[in-house]
Amino acid sequence: MATTSKKDLVNRIAERTGTKQVLVKAVVQQFFDAIICELAKGNRLEFRDFGVFEIKTMRARTAQNPRTLERVKVPAKRKVALKPGRLMKQKLNTPENVAAPAAQ
Repeated sequence: MATTSKKDLVNRIAERTGTKQVLVKAVVQQFFDAIICELAKGNRLEFRDFGVFEIKTMRARTAQNPRTLERVKVPAKRKVALKPGRLMKQKLNTPENVAAPAAQ
């Protein structure tokens, strides 16, 4: 499984659209910043067919350090959850994607 970076995405989008990489990078970064800002406010983001980003609150709990077996209190925190949309589910579950090996 390969890793795709923001730079890879910017290069791909710039090439497909014939737009300068500097402009595409600025737009992509503004998009990411807007997503982060909205999630920080507690807003839910819905992108049709792609998915829904929402904040989930994890309750405070007691965990255990595996080395020392010491009990540790873990405070409540918020995390981002992505519920995939219809097109993402379809693309991920096409026969060629399902049958492909996870690691090469």
